[in-house]
Amino acid sequence: MAARLTPRRGPSPPRVILLMLLGIAAVAVGCVAPRRAPTYPPAGVTQPPAAGRTDAAQVAVVQALTAAGFAAGEPQQPYRPPEDAWFAAASRTIVQVSVLNETTPRFVALYAFDSAADAAIAAADQASYVTSGPGRLFFTGDTRFTIRLLGSVAVFFAWAPGTADPRAADIQAALETIGTAVAIPA
Repeated sequence: MAARLTPRRGPSPPRVILLMLLGIAAVAVGCVAPRRAPTYPPAGVTQPPAAGRTDAAQVAVVQALTAAGFAAGEPQQPYRPPEDAWFAAASRTIVQVSVLNETTPRFVALYAFDSAADAAIAAADQASYVTSGPGRLFFTGDTRFTIRLLGSVAVFFAWAPGTADPRAADIQAALETIGTAVAIPA
């Protein structure tokens, strides 16, 4: 016996109205952007290298590290530490430091600012950022931070005794021989 085919009518009027309301709601929701905290710099933007603005500071950092027995120079891989808004927006130079017993090199970041005053403000903000709030999430609980000022350049280094070769402390000590210290909140 053949099945009887009946013509299908469209959806009932209440169903059509419901579908139209759902479509309008979906379009309205899709047009509203979620509120997010600003990113610094905007997502997808990378600041250019410091292009000479950190040369003198880089020489001082490399000299201090080589005097302490470390090989320091151009990075062989990309590196960008967690940064507050000022550091994220600044041009930077990265120095790679090799530690004998570690497979992963250490990095020192140098940030170029327009003036020594701007560098001091940025360094103080970075010190606050890495020790509290969202910045603290990127570091282990025992991380030690070194922030130094050399004119309009801020130098940043972080290491954790629980996850590093003991010689990483010597990198910090070598960096403490240059520039002016920035207080790191407890």
